[in-house]
Amino acid sequence: MNILLCFIIICSVLCHKGDANRYEPNWKSLDSRPLPAWYDEGKVGIFLHWGVFSVPAFGSEWFWWNWKGQKLFAYTAYMQDNYRPDFTYADFAPKFKAEFYNPYQWADLIEKSGASYMVLVTKHHEGFTNWPSKYSWNWNAGDVGPNRDLVGDLATAIKKTRVKFGVYHSMFEWFNPIFERDQANGFHTQTFVRDKTMPELYELVNKYKPDVVWSDGEWMASDTYWNSTEFIAWLYNDSPVKDTVVVNDRWGNNTRCKHGGFWDCTDHYTPGKLMPHKWENCMTVDKYSWGFRANAKLQDIHTIEELLQQLVTTVSLGGNILINVGPTASGMIDPIYQERLLQVGTWLKVNGEAIYKTHIWSHQNDSVTKDAWYTARTNGSHEVVYAILLSWPHTGEVTLGFPQISASTSISLIGYSGGPLKHKPGPKGGVVVSMPQVPLNQLSSKWAWVLKMEGLKNQKTQLNWNSFARHVESIRMRRDHY
Repeated sequence: MNILLCFIIICSVLCHKGDANRYEPNWKSLDSRPLPAWYDEGKVGIFLHWGVFSVPAFGSEWFWWNWKGQKLFAYTAYMQDNYRPDFTYADFAPKFKAEFYNPYQWADLIEKSGASYMVLVTKHHEGFTNWPSKYSWNWNAGDVGPNRDLVGDLATAIKKTRVKFGVYHSMFEWFNPIFERDQANGFHTQTFVRDKTMPELYELVNKYKPDVVWSDGEWMASDTYWNSTEFIAWLYNDSPVKDTVVVNDRWGNNTRCKHGGFWDCTDHYTPGKLMPHKWENCMTVDKYSWGFRANAKLQDIHTIEELLQQLVTTVSLGGNILINVGPTASGMIDPIYQERLLQVGTWLKVNGEAIYKTHIWSHQNDSVTKDAWYTARTNGSHEVVYAILLSWPHTGEVTLGFPQISASTSISLIGYSGGPLKHKPGPKGGVVVSMPQVPLNQLSSKWAWVLKMEGLKNQKTQLNWNSFARHVESIRMRRDHY
C-alpha cells in the first residue's frame, strides 16, 4: 500500500511539474518562452516567394489584388495586351508548372549562401497552397499546375543540409467568400479561421515539421479572431517541433512589434537603434518585389555591397536578416539571384565569425569611421570585438573612435595571413590601424573587411540604454486589403 501511495505521489508531482512547463494560450505566457538559441546564433536566412503570381511575373506578388482589387491601370493594361478578355486569375494556375524545379539544387544554393535557415512561401494571399492541402480543394499544387508537393520536396532536400526549414503562411486570402463573410460580420464569426486558416497551419506543422512558422496576412483582424494564441500554445507545448520552433509577430493587427518569438514589425524593418527584443529584417534582393518579375532591370537588383551593408548593420543592431528571392514559375532561381546569394556565402565563409553566434557590443556604429560597424563574440571569459568596414580606407589607415587599446591589444584582419596589424592610439582617443599594403584583389574578402580586436581596455560589452529605442509600440495594421 505504501509503495502504491508513493507511486501515486511521484506521478502527481511529475504531472504538476509538466504542467508548470506548459505555456498558456495568452501573450504573457507565450512571450515568456525563451527563443531557441539556434535562431539568434544563425543570423542569416533565405526567403522564397513562389506561387501562381510567378506566372504573370509582372509588378509584384500582389498581382491579383492590384489587377482585380485596386484595378491599377498598369495591371489591367498588361492583361488586355497579353491575354484574352475572359482570362481569370485561376487560369494562371495550370501555367504554374515548375517543370525545372529541382529542390536539391535549391537546397545546395541556400546552403552555399551561408544561410542558417530558410522560409518558403507555402501560401500567399492568393490562397494557392504549394502543398496538396486537404483544405484548399482544387487550388493547390497537387491538383493543378505542378501536380506535386512543392513544399514537401523542398523540406526533404533542406533537411539533408545544415539549414533549418521554415514555412510562410498567409492567414487570409483575397476574394475568398468565406473570409469576406466573416469580414462583413465584423469578424464576430470565425468560419474562415475554423475551416481554412487553422487547419492549414496544423497540417503544415504536422506534415513538414518546420523550425520557423512565419505568419502574415493577419492585419485586418485581431489575434482573437485568428485564434493565434491557441495555435502558438499548441506549437510550443505539443507540436512535433515544440522545442525548436520559432514564430514571428504577425498574428493579428494588434501584435506586430509587440508579441511573438521574434519581431518583424514591417517589411524591410530597420529600426536604426537597438531593440528590446529579438528582431528580423526581412528584405528583398529585387528592390520592388518579393515575387519574380520578368521585367526587372539590373538597377532594380541590390548589389552585393548593398546586401552586405544591410546584413552587417542588421546584425550589429542585434537583428537577423531574411534575404528574399523569387523563383520563376518554371522552378528556376534566376542567375542574378544565384550570384547574389553565392556572393553572400563567399563573404560569410571568410568573415562568418564576425556574424554567426555574435552579440551586440557596447557600440554599434563607429563615431569616426561611419561605415564601420561592431559585433562581439564571447567564449567563456574571453571576448572578441569585430569592426566590420564596409569600404576600404584608401589612405592605408582607418581610425576607429570607440576601441580603447592597451599594451596587450592585438588587431588582425580576418582572411589576411600577414599577421597582426600595426596600430597606435588615435589623436582624440580610439585607435588608428594600419591596413595591409596589398592589392584588394589579393585579399580574401572583396567587398567588406573585418578587423578582429582582442585585449581592448573596453573589450567587455557594456550597454548604454540611450542606444535602445525608448518606446516600441504595437504597429496597428490596416484593416482593408491595401
